[in-house]
Amino acid sequence: MEFLININITWPESLSEERIAEISAAERAMAAELGARGTLVRMWRVPGRRENWGLWRAATPTEMHDVISALPVWPYMEVQIIPLAVHPVDPAAASGEIPD
Repeated sequence: MEFLININITWPESLSEERIAEISAAERAMAAELGARGTLVRMWRVPGRRENWGLWRAATPTEMHDVISALPVWPYMEVQIIPLAVHPVDPAAASGEIPD
């Protein structure tokens, strides 16, 4: 199952730059692992913002929640998760490039 996910990060002013750097490094490492597993498929940055959109895969919405809520930046995220369904005119679906 695929999900379009929007993540907006707001760091509290009380968080030190050092702590933000630690969390960010842990986030990048976890993103690399999720990418290698095929859970994180694509990621786009919103220019000029601490925001991104990503294409993610998980077997169920519950599994997707578990993955997102385990991210190191979770406490500082506002997240929107949109489950996606195959559209009959999607060229990738017609060619078999994407999973059901």
